[in-house]
Amino acid sequence: MKTFRLGVLTGDGIGPEIVPAAVEVVDAALAATDAASVEWVPLPVGAAAIETHGDALPDVTVETLTGLDGWLLGPHDSAAYPEEHRQRLNPSGYLRKHFGLFANIRPAKAFEGTPALVPGMDLVVARENTEGFYADRSTYRGTGEFMPTADVAIAMGIFTRPAIERIARQACELALRRHRHLTIVHKANVLRTTTGLFLEICREVAADYPQLEVDDFHIDAMTVHLVRHGADFDVLVTENMFGDILSDLTGELAGSLGIAPSINASHDRAMAQAAHGSAPDIAGRGLANPTAMIASAAMLLDWLGVPEVSELIDRGLRAAVAQGTRTADLGGSASTTEFTAAVVKSLV
Repeated sequence: MKTFRLGVLTGDGIGPEIVPAAVEVVDAALAATDAASVEWVPLPVGAAAIETHGDALPDVTVETLTGLDGWLLGPHDSAAYPEEHRQRLNPSGYLRKHFGLFANIRPAKAFEGTPALVPGMDLVVARENTEGFYADRSTYRGTGEFMPTADVAIAMGIFTRPAIERIARQACELALRRHRHLTIVHKANVLRTTTGLFLEICREVAADYPQLEVDDFHIDAMTVHLVRHGADFDVLVTENMFGDILSDLTGELAGSLGIAPSINASHDRAMAQAAHGSAPDIAGRGLANPTAMIASAAMLLDWLGVPEVSELIDRGLRAAVAQGTRTADLGGSASTTEFTAAVVKSLV
């Protein structure tokens, strides 16, 4: 039996509700399969860590993560941190940059019987996670934003062959395991040099995968295609900011951001993180949908090499919803704990 050491960073807002729900479901799935075991390592992060350690992401947390197999990161509400802490990279951005988690994989799959805006949607956004137009992680030191005068603000978009090649290859491998359809999303008609390079290199890499159907769309047109016929797409590969925006859109089109999971991965480590935010307006009220966090944890287990546990959790989530246990965002009335209990029950 494989044994993994996984970090637990609950975060802010609804994090203390949905992260423990994910841990509970993973433990139940592991018990049902005997495929692996997990030692959970709780670590401070977010507003609570500011109070106890004077930092939203203490050194002890980062140092401990270095020795773990992966971790669950709850949402953070960095906009609500004291001013001096808002000036730094938020916990998620720092961890992605520090550990080189270049692939942000964000599935969007509708649940049968739920009010999805695009019924039948089942796609994955493969988002380059380390450069592009996101200034907070596109440079080795400092950020890609600066102000030469008080009236001028400049942002750099960084696109490099090695980063594009590795996310393109990840996307091709993913498409090869799914429905063999890769879509490159760019804006090469206007951003000819930067996203033009992205498009060119993605095409070069995709040429190594003749089994794939490959097409491409401008980012603005892609939003329309997703709304009109999002169920026709399989794997979308794109740069950082485009991927962030598209994955929020696809999550909502599939039914709710509450069901939108993600994993941030390099070649040797991974972080599970729901695609949505901390939802402070419903925090502590038992209304949060834990599906995205649970499904993110399942993705982490798949990345760790125990796909049978990941698949069991996915079936459990879908069985709970199909049997009528749904949180408010999916048209139901179940609380966070009630939904989690229903998922656990479906794993037996």
